[in-house]
Amino acid sequence: MTIPAIPTPAADVRVLQSVPSYASAQAIVDQLSDAGFPVERIRIVGTGLRTVEQVTGRLTTGRAAGRGALSGLWFGLMVGILFGLFAPGFGFLWILLISLLMGALFGAIAGAVAHAATAGRRDFSSIQGLEASSYDILVEAAHIGEAERLLGGGAPVAPAQR
Repeated sequence: MTIPAIPTPAADVRVLQSVPSYASAQAIVDQLSDAGFPVERIRIVGTGLRTVEQVTGRLTTGRAAGRGALSGLWFGLMVGILFGLFAPGFGFLWILLISLLMGALFGAIAGAVAHAATAGRRDFSSIQGLEASSYDILVEAAHIGEAERLLGGGAPVAPAQR
């Protein structure tokens, strides 16, 4: 099995099309793939990147403690399994239960203390991500004609800006 070479930034690429959303870019690449085009010669490049933070809700000390308790449960589960496997003579389930409870307790305390330490400067929870204002579908210059033909022509061809 031959693994295709990853194109280098120095490759001569051309803009096949610019679209406003990633879903549109994905649909174009999928259309080319369905037509048998060598898609390893394509790049999707987001331009105009910005950070977007979606606020998901109010964060109270109780919610912070609850999230900490959930994190602590996972840690307690891992510790409980490890100790339970290697601790002879003591019941595996008791070790697991004690580890889960201790993990949840310490996680809740840590979550509450961490939230209280912000002194109200960040009383909300959020998810951060990157978003682009547009997406360019770049194709290696040697394959641009075939890509345009498969898409039905009409796609603007311009040298890619690096």
